[in-house]
Amino acid sequence: MIRFGLRLALAGGREALTRLIVIAAAVAVGSGLLLTTLAGVNAVNAQLTRYASMYPNASAGENDPLWWSTRQDYFHGKQIIRIDVAATGPSAPTPVGIPTTPGPGEYYASPALRDLLAAHPADQLGDRYPGRDLGTVGPAALTSPDTLLVIAGGAPDQVAKLPAAKPVTSVGDTPALPETTVNLILGVIAGGLLFPVLIFIGTATRLSAARREQRFAAMRLVGATPRQISMVAAVEAAAAAVAGTAVGFGLFYAFRDPLASIPFTGMPFFPGDMSLGVLNVLLVALGVPAGAAVAAQVSLRRVRISPLGVTRRVTPRAPRAYRLIPALLGVAVLFFAFGFKPETSDGQTAVFLPGLLLIMAGLVFAGPWLTMVGARVMARYANRPATLIAARRLADNPKAGFRAISGIMLALFVTSVAVGVITTIIANRGPAPVGSTEAGQVSLYLPEDAPAAPDSLFTGLRSINGVRSATAVRENPDRINASEPGLIACTDIPSAYGRCAEGATVAEVATGLIPFRESASSARVWPAASVPLGDLQQLPVMSIVVDTDGSAAAIERTRTVLEVAFPTFWTGANVPGDFESDFANTLRGWEQLANVVIIASLALGGCSLAVSVIGGLTERRRPFSLLRLSGAPVRVLRRVVALESAVPMLAVAAVAIGMGLLAAHLFLRAQMDYTLVAPEPRFYVIVVVGLAVCLGVIAFTMPLLERITGPETARSE
Repeated sequence: MIRFGLRLALAGGREALTRLIVIAAAVAVGSGLLLTTLAGVNAVNAQLTRYASMYPNASAGENDPLWWSTRQDYFHGKQIIRIDVAATGPSAPTPVGIPTTPGPGEYYASPALRDLLAAHPADQLGDRYPGRDLGTVGPAALTSPDTLLVIAGGAPDQVAKLPAAKPVTSVGDTPALPETTVNLILGVIAGGLLFPVLIFIGTATRLSAARREQRFAAMRLVGATPRQISMVAAVEAAAAAVAGTAVGFGLFYAFRDPLASIPFTGMPFFPGDMSLGVLNVLLVALGVPAGAAVAAQVSLRRVRISPLGVTRRVTPRAPRAYRLIPALLGVAVLFFAFGFKPETSDGQTAVFLPGLLLIMAGLVFAGPWLTMVGARVMARYANRPATLIAARRLADNPKAGFRAISGIMLALFVTSVAVGVITTIIANRGPAPVGSTEAGQVSLYLPEDAPAAPDSLFTGLRSINGVRSATAVRENPDRINASEPGLIACTDIPSAYGRCAEGATVAEVATGLIPFRESASSARVWPAASVPLGDLQQLPVMSIVVDTDGSAAAIERTRTVLEVAFPTFWTGANVPGDFESDFANTLRGWEQLANVVIIASLALGGCSLAVSVIGGLTERRRPFSLLRLSGAPVRVLRRVVALESAVPMLAVAAVAIGMGLLAAHLFLRAQMDYTLVAPEPRFYVIVVVGLAVCLGVIAFTMPLLERITGPETARSE
């Protein structure tokens, strides 16, 4: 029967060949996306593993130790990772990605950092790394082609005094960073993408089901058993799936390099990181054809094929409102989180994750009921024959109408939650607005054992073009009873940061002249300090605050001067918003990934609908032909087909986005006490354009309607 099934699939006429090509194309797209998703997960894990190697654990062994210190710096809002190393003997390990350990006054730089060093004046960046450039850091030490990394050498006694310095006897074997959160995000996003893929494949394998059932009935008439019929159906679907899977592998490897260069997670991948393990290859190569074969057999379970023909089931019972219960329970769980918020992250996950999963499952479970309600509303207000026919057909079998678009609902819900949460966090924790006082401030926080800041440092800072003021904030000796930790002479307070209270000569101020999570204000009045002005100069400096005009050149020259003056600090000079900008860029990467899921899921949903429309037209060619003979114009039939596909899709999209934003709001209120910020207009533009593309894909199937519903189709043999 296997050979017979292959012959039917490959030599069964034009209709069988068309069905084979459509199924193979669907499987090719689906398997290609599945491979890309699996490779993307592997690439993220590779990034995390190499990132962990930048922070090795202290270790002891037979080798001479290598002193190691990892610090962070910023340039134009981008993070630079600086690793200082010093070998204590000939057997000390060599850092990954470079041929030899650099000595004092030597360094290696990543390709992206070398490009920055070459493109900008030394007083903005290069002076931070004085010495001899030994070469380029290799990909084995970089998380991404865009990683900014410098590995600088030093003397053992110097590196040992740097922040977080540790002796290591082996490098490159640090366990990967915890991947639970990242894998959870990727898993949810992958699920939102893979569900439409599976729907697409399943819809394609059911193409021309009615015609196949008639053929199988004829086979039963000549003696074929139900088991043999199932085998033939499985072989047909598996043959197309095998061909499609092979093409999917080809598509993946053809587009792997361009896909790797897209910063889906905030930074691009190395093409080699988007690799497939043996388990991944076997999962797709064997699982997709097997899944297609199972889908074909499941589709035959809906009918009873007898030697005298095909007996279809009666009209299925209408879905009931109880299908809304899981989704409502999920919303109730998120509401419950308002009053009961676990303190630990594991406890919070135990509350929020089940709620989100309940809503996801509940939406899919409630989809047929929502489709039926929408169809009945459409029928009630129908004023055209096409609208009434489409509404009655949807209400008659809402499960079939919802099946092809269920993937769209899940994908839009997942991405709406992600976009809503990300947009709100960026709005509350994003970088300082361009042109604000904060955006032009450079500050350096000094530890207690820091050397004294010479007057020449402030003179040099004030001489930089674009610097408005350079001020020292001194440590408040009465920090327990004081309202602010720093002290400053009233005459030294820049006007943009406020003024002293009336009659005061010394004021208590915030370390960076801006209170935590507040904005700079010229109207702020700082409280008077009890320290006399004459004693102020005897107190240690706790921070240096430089106010610039906000230009990149002034900020980076100021930062370089401060870092050269104090080269052994944990972080370099800080601009309010450096970390926030880097964090916001990472979140925007995840938002971009969510937008990709929206586009891909809507495209797949459109293809699923197109395949479903083609299958429906093929199965209903005779009723449509009779309608044409009775006087119905082709344009009316086109409206029927369009409404059957478009109305459920648009309704599902609205419900999914609304529920996604509601879930995001409940999560933000319970977890962070934030109010949901509406997504940017581009999110809605992407959704609208994606839905329009889906409708366009459906429109391409309309010429088939006129071709297959001619008068000859209504003829009774």
